[in-house]
Amino acid sequence: MRIEPRQHLLETWRATVESSWRDGEWHWGGRDGSNSISDAEQLLCILLPATQVTPFALDRPNATDDAMLDALRPLGDEKTIPMHLIRIATDYFNRYLDAENGNRPVFSGGSYFRAPGDDKLADEQLGRDIVDSFAISVTLSLASIGFVRIFRQSVTKTNLRRELRNLERLASARLTAAMVGLLRSFSTHVFESDDAPGKILLQTINRSGVPSKTVVNQFRTALQETIASFGEVLIGSGQTENLESANALFECGWSWGIVKNAPTVELEYKDSSAASTTGKAVIVEAEDREEIGPQPEGIAENKPYLYFTVVAIDAIEDLFSERTRVLGLLNEEQQRLSRALQLRWDLTLTYWATVATFGGGPSWPLEDPPWQTTDGLRSEYYTLLVTSIVVKDLVRKRGSDTRLARIGAVLTDLANESRVTRKHRAEDTGIRLHHPGLEVNLEGSAVDSPDDTRASWFVGEFATLLLQRCVVIAGLLSDVEERAILLRLADRVWDHLARRRLEGKLHRRLWDQPSNVFEELSDHEEPSWYYTERVVVGLISTANLLSQEPLVNDRLVVRAYDLLHEAEHLYDMERMRGSAEASLEVMDVLTEIQDKLERARAIARSRPGAATALVNWILMELDGLDAVRQNESTAV
Repeated sequence: MRIEPRQHLLETWRATVESSWRDGEWHWGGRDGSNSISDAEQLLCILLPATQVTPFALDRPNATDDAMLDALRPLGDEKTIPMHLIRIATDYFNRYLDAENGNRPVFSGGSYFRAPGDDKLADEQLGRDIVDSFAISVTLSLASIGFVRIFRQSVTKTNLRRELRNLERLASARLTAAMVGLLRSFSTHVFESDDAPGKILLQTINRSGVPSKTVVNQFRTALQETIASFGEVLIGSGQTENLESANALFECGWSWGIVKNAPTVELEYKDSSAASTTGKAVIVEAEDREEIGPQPEGIAENKPYLYFTVVAIDAIEDLFSERTRVLGLLNEEQQRLSRALQLRWDLTLTYWATVATFGGGPSWPLEDPPWQTTDGLRSEYYTLLVTSIVVKDLVRKRGSDTRLARIGAVLTDLANESRVTRKHRAEDTGIRLHHPGLEVNLEGSAVDSPDDTRASWFVGEFATLLLQRCVVIAGLLSDVEERAILLRLADRVWDHLARRRLEGKLHRRLWDQPSNVFEELSDHEEPSWYYTERVVVGLISTANLLSQEPLVNDRLVVRAYDLLHEAEHLYDMERMRGSAEASLEVMDVLTEIQDKLERARAIARSRPGAATALVNWILMELDGLDAVRQNESTAV
């Protein structure tokens, strides 16, 4: 790959610190001001690589790489850098606590909310909770708790350990509140097949022109286990009793915020000491229980939004990642909430993957862009979002190379249509996918009545999401040629992203400057942490992919063993001739050949190309010895 994720991550670290750390203080905010999402994204630009890419780890001071220290030099040395990050994270968690409302964590969208035209949103609207904040809080909280757990092993001073405990407490409380928010934002939208949403859904999945009734039956049969599993959705929102009708269709996922009439989630804290004496877990009021404050009433439309569904799915996946399990980042109550979220995660992946690939014929609904939502909206952005969910499902089920390659072809088409890999033309509609992005109208966000000003959410991460999914699919493919196609596409997407870096002095090499690619757009001076954090996520995915062993081509393995067998036989022939007794120089050559034979034999199955290169050198050396012997015989 042409992408150099290590170098680009180091450059982003350096640029983030230069932009944010001034006069010994961390300065929150960027192009979109300061809010609970943007500030988390700003901090994650440093914390994500430090917790998800092994060479970038900062939580073990004695093992920190010099290149990492150099990139973060303004923050100090290997001991002070982690403490600065601890204090910056603590400042964030305190910054978004509502002390007047029971220390309730704040999950408002703030300056990310938009109003149509010249209208302005009321403070009440700007302060509303949104799924984007729940999701990124899960990611940031887990990263912070994990960082503390490891770094604490290197800290001996009592006052510093007290700071670490305080951060872990704050992060854990916010994590619990965010999980509760996600549970109360889940939506199951049920409708009849002859309703407007039903007709659109049937139009999307009916690729063969069969009668609608037949398609409904096939659809419900394909999802019968999913439909049955909705009976296990017991806490939070998403319960439904309307799926029993033979004519009922549905969609599930996450709304933009806590859905209207969503029930509160009761938190249970169990007294282990009481359990040890009675044999049963006892719910008690504990002094050290996490306080998440009152749970607000829901106002969001009880209908899934594709963008917020993808955001929630990505965050929930962090809850049952290997790192979360190994470090034991979740307490007992969070594990209970995590299981409830994982059920919704499974239901959502199964539903959307079934819809996107319904019919199993030569053409999937997903392969006929642009995707149309059940409220009649069409966009390549929706196609990319659905593709993202299908990719998650293929990761879970370890999909075949054929299915993965078809998804890769969809990504290639999207890269062309969005003018990421194709030259941009004047008045091209593809530019709207990047700026201002997809506009998502937030139904239910008006203050007093539906006629009041309604908030919108703009989604402009198209190219970064495209990069992430290309890398993920490439990592799943076992076909070397198909994988190479996806990696080349990822390189071209990165070329597009690299051109969109800011060029100013203070924020140089951060994102996003779309006018570098699309000349008709206006320039920006401040960084977009929304976009920069998503580029970082893409680079992390690439870094982890390139840290894996290369794919093994079975044909190359066979060739490597064929050559190895010939080389071993020729080597044995040389030893039988007593060539090693001829001179010390020949003995040294044969000793080196023996070492390389052992190395080639050890890696022939895992790295057949490297084994072949070693064997080729061995064959050349052995042939040289044979040629010398023949020349000497001819001369005599």
